Amino acid sequence: MKGPTPTNLDEARRLLSDCVLFRKLAPKEREALVARAHMRSFEAGNTIFLMGALHDSMFAVLSGEVRISMPSAEGKEVVLAIVHAREVFGEIAMLDGKPRSADATALTACNLAVLDRRDVLGTLDRNPGSWLGLVEVLCSRLRRTDQHLVELALLGLPERLAKTLLRALDTPRDHPSNPTDLRLSQYELANRVGAARESVNKCLHEWQRAGIIRMEKRVIKIVDRAALEKLAEPE
Repeated sequence: MKGPTPTNLDEARRLLSDCVLFRKLAPKEREALVARAHMRSFEAGNTIFLMGALHDSMFAVLSGEVRISMPSAEGKEVVLAIVHAREVFGEIAMLDGKPRSADATALTACNLAVLDRRDVLGTLDRNPGSWLGLVEVLCSRLRRTDQHLVELALLGLPERLAKTLLRALDTPRDHPSNPTDLRLSQYELANRVGAARESVNKCLHEWQRAGIIRMEKRVIKIVDRAALEKLAEPE
């Protein structure tokens, strides 16, 4: 699979060392673990792994974004999280050695570092204090998932959609051409907010007529952030 590659291996290792999971490791242990990682690149839309797969490695995102999702009973995709650079995913199967609990797909072209279970667990066992970093990662992921589920259950589509656009706007991105531009398809937005694409399309066109956003091909330009923030608050 082709995709963007870090400028060199040292740069990839530096980015991996900055991941929250490994910041509490002693420098020598961190360097040794990073040295055992192997790099993989994916194009946008490529499958990284599928729910139920028997792989116990975990991944660190060096660049790009990864979508974590699972199919619903109706056959639709439910997005659980978007993982960004310097974050990790696949840690659940790495910890318990059981099948993958969700799908992972490259949302954009991305570079990943793959870490084997025995290497990660061995390093953490030799550095008991470093387990706190893993607990922080899991707690942060759980909080975000809880927030997402609450929004799906309690908020209407306009509020969910406005919150999703604002979160995407505030997430650090790799060299955005314009900080108010979001490269998100209506299909991707529909998956993130748990709604039909037609409903998302209708809402976006209403906001465009109101001068809140402007749509150009696959780019959504945020014109009036204050109005979007007001829409994100439930009435």
